[in-house]
Amino acid sequence: MTDEKKMLKIEDLRVHFPVRGGVFRRAVGACKAVDGVSLSLEKGQTLGLVGESGCGKSTLAKSVVKLVEPTSGSIRFKNKEISESEDEINFRKSVQMVFQDPAESLNSRMTVGSIIGEALEVHKIGDKSERFARVEQLLEQVGLSKSAAKRYPFEFSGGQRQRIGIARALALKPELLVLDEPVSALDVSVQSQVLNLLMDLQTELQLTYLLIAHDLAVVKHVSDIIAVMYLGKIVELGPAEELYSNPIHAYTKALISAIPIPDPSRKRKKVIIPGEVPSPINPPAGCAFGHRINHPLYQDSIVGKFQFMAVGRDHWVLECPCCV
Repeated sequence: MTDEKKMLKIEDLRVHFPVRGGVFRRAVGACKAVDGVSLSLEKGQTLGLVGESGCGKSTLAKSVVKLVEPTSGSIRFKNKEISESEDEINFRKSVQMVFQDPAESLNSRMTVGSIIGEALEVHKIGDKSERFARVEQLLEQVGLSKSAAKRYPFEFSGGQRQRIGIARALALKPELLVLDEPVSALDVSVQSQVLNLLMDLQTELQLTYLLIAHDLAVVKHVSDIIAVMYLGKIVELGPAEELYSNPIHAYTKALISAIPIPDPSRKRKKVIIPGEVPSPINPPAGCAFGHRINHPLYQDSIVGKFQFMAVGRDHWVLECPCCV
């Protein structure tokens, strides 16, 4: 598909945070949170980005919504570079984010109606009565009653608060939603309800999702494409069903092995990952995962330059002697 038809295109994105030290707090190093990521997403698709905590998923998400300034690389939304976007207002309307913890992302001093309607007021959409009607419509759309508009976030459960967060994100009728672990802070009993709501909204409103998660079982349920991220880099990318049925990278295999099987009569051999995640401030040369597991071919990876190779239709893996 041509670039013109892609909703989101990320090329060689790097987000490095300075590490300061000494009396004058000068930069003495950099934390490489995102280190050369390339992804693309078409209209109506859901791309699931998975990996362990600290691998750079949330930093990537915040870069897409312009909450974090990239160090280098390109992020294009509908074929326009977001860093050079002249129409900031329309970009903010088109790209919205749902945060991980609804208890922290909702202002407890504001009513639910004020929280959802704030974006409408900032962008001067409609008069007061029209904005209130839009808020009531959004509440019903996410499965809450109209009366919720007059209450405060602390009066609701975690799942209900996340529905409020989703309603707020939908207020400006966006095209792309960045979902930063939208169910990880919720009870297991309500996770599926929120996920089903997101899928229904995607169909109804023709939305495109970038879904950040560390639970591969959740991602498989809702994603068309899955990208596996490790220490700031994408190590495997492919269609959801293909990646689950035929994982190639050693890290992907380990993540999939940890997914519980609902049938108690079946057992899956769990792959235990030894060692610890290397520091993004001082990452090892060569393959970071090979270094972690002390792979016998790790030294070979130091001198090599990794490239993505195709292993199936739209299925790509980072070629590495330690992991493939």
